Amino acid sequence: MTRGAVAARPGLAIALRRPAMVGLALVLASVLLVAAGTCVGSTGWEPLWRGGDAAAAILWEIRLPRSLGAWLAGAMLGLAGAVAQGLFRNPLADPYLLGSATGASFGVALLLLLLGATPEGTLAWRAHAGLAGGGFAGALGAVLVTLALARGVQQTLRLLLAGVVVGMVFGALTSLVMLRSPDVLRAMQGFLLGTTGFIGWSGVALLAGVLAMLVAAAVALSPGLDALALGEATAASLGVPLQALRLGLVAVMALATGAAVAQVGLIAFIGLVAPHLVRAAAMPTHRWLLPLAALAGGVLLLAADVGARWILAPQELPVGVLTALLGGGYLLWLMHRRLR
Repeated sequence: MTRGAVAARPGLAIALRRPAMVGLALVLASVLLVAAGTCVGSTGWEPLWRGGDAAAAILWEIRLPRSLGAWLAGAMLGLAGAVAQGLFRNPLADPYLLGSATGASFGVALLLLLLGATPEGTLAWRAHAGLAGGGFAGALGAVLVTLALARGVQQTLRLLLAGVVVGMVFGALTSLVMLRSPDVLRAMQGFLLGTTGFIGWSGVALLAGVLAMLVAAAVALSPGLDALALGEATAASLGVPLQALRLGLVAVMALATGAAVAQVGLIAFIGLVAPHLVRAAAMPTHRWLLPLAALAGGVLLLAADVGARWILAPQELPVGVLTALLGGGYLLWLMHRRLR
């Protein structure tokens, strides 16, 4: 064995150890936050571990699925953000670039308009079928329109521009629906501001299954993302099938974003900030970055959800507003630090 190989082995061990340590820290933070989420209710800090039947019902049917659902939705947004930044090779890319967020808003608004946006009807749909179906259908429809306008996934820049245009158009359509029926605006307030209060065990099971499938698919595509980071010409010279790679990445990003938005509404900055935090802590390759970004996204959204329930208890803040404030503040601090 050469001296260079011996010297390189400790460096390789350190490079592998740091992402593993970051992952372990994120897992521990997730467990602690889930436990905290089960202790925070409508009146603030209120552990129910030793309560009666009513307390057990609140713990197992409301707080625990809400906490797990918030973590899973945040993990999906973190994964989608890491995929978007790798696909577009832009650290400012977020999961909503393909128009999925405004498409989900339009799907929910149209569903409420067709079914009648009365408060009683909205609560019934939330409790039984929820608005997740309309949101997911709208998000998927917007992504398909983006792909049609971009004529596939051959050119990343055209795909990005098409996503921006589709987002603006679907946002305008949503505004028209809400102008047509003011009741829709009142019914959609929670969706537009972001909320995790309507996630049940069925939503948790759905999010968990989709997340496991998408993480496995993203990790399988991670070598292509590493090659794509060197440039499209270099990736093509290495034998990477660029069209199939882009199609797979777009599918992962669209499904993750659509499933998360359908369950929790429009949550800002999670998909943008989570990959940045992971890169700052470990600087991993995409094989590590993608699952670590999912863990970081889950931690961020669950922490924001616990804070939204606790800060002004018994009044609850919209979790999307809190993530926007914290995420925007973090990016402003990061920009100020780099300018210095």
